[in-house]
Amino acid sequence: MARRPHSIGPVLARGAAKGLGIAALGGAAAWLAWSRLAVPHRVPLHPALPGRREDLDTARAGRVSFYGDDAAAGVPLLLVHSINAAASAYEVRPLYGVYRRERPVYALDLPGFGFSERSRRAYTPGLMVEAIHAAAGEIRRRHGGVRIDALGLSLSCAYLARAALERAQDYRSLALISPAGFDARLSGRGAPDGDRRRPTTRALLDAPPHGRALFDALTSRPSLRFFLEKTWGSPEIDEGLLDYDYATTHQPGAEHAPFSFVSGYLFPTDTTRLYEALWLPVLMLHGERGDFVDYRDAPRFAARPNWQIAALPTGAFPHFERLGEVRARYDAFLAELA
Repeated sequence: MARRPHSIGPVLARGAAKGLGIAALGGAAAWLAWSRLAVPHRVPLHPALPGRREDLDTARAGRVSFYGDDAAAGVPLLLVHSINAAASAYEVRPLYGVYRRERPVYALDLPGFGFSERSRRAYTPGLMVEAIHAAAGEIRRRHGGVRIDALGLSLSCAYLARAALERAQDYRSLALISPAGFDARLSGRGAPDGDRRRPTTRALLDAPPHGRALFDALTSRPSLRFFLEKTWGSPEIDEGLLDYDYATTHQPGAEHAPFSFVSGYLFPTDTTRLYEALWLPVLMLHGERGDFVDYRDAPRFAARPNWQIAALPTGAFPHFERLGEVRARYDAFLAELA
């Protein structure tokens, strides 16, 4: 009896699947090897700003780094950078540079960024607020208990709002540059201290050895330039910020806070409620160009007597593009407080 010939289709399919599996394993191994052997993880990191850099040991936020220059007299100013994969105090460098000649000025490296502690832990809005509380308290201690002015960028504006609501005695005014939470996606009136965490996503991302390799791919120079161009809405970015972004993301532990960011842990669910509750004088400036220009909820806040809002023909970091105009608007806002 003749033997029935086998179908070649299933055989080829099994062979192809096996080949793809081997290729995938080989690709993953090559990717991990590239991250471990070819990517530097201890790039020399110089201070982002002039003046003194100091560390504060806090109970909840761990070791927090901040810069300060108090050579001039006046009401102290605290600057707080944004949250992204490559965040650092360098993001407030133009403002720090002009105001250090006129008043005491300080800038914070939030937990997980810059020279602050970068341990593997969940980074949350509460953790960031604790760091802001620590910095504001230390600044007030050094300046006779005077209430300070504070300025934040992007997502950190929500943290500043919560800090000012929890410890109103610390603040004279708030300035919010390109604040998050005025669009349909990130606004919200959820429960206090809530966030948009996705624990499974964070567990998958922030795990060795593949987590660091993924972060290395996200923070290559081409990737960093791509995201800065989206922030600027233009290829004309600040090259000094790009260089510092590369250096600060190529440090031990640099991936932990960004993975919390990507996993939703750093996005409050009560941002709208926080902004609505502010009674301090508030200046809000935002750009009109780039990927971060959805401020559909801003007109409602413009009607509030303690809010001033202005749009500028820039990207999300207007202080890099039109420092003179940002400074003029901020100085006029502060002059009214006097």
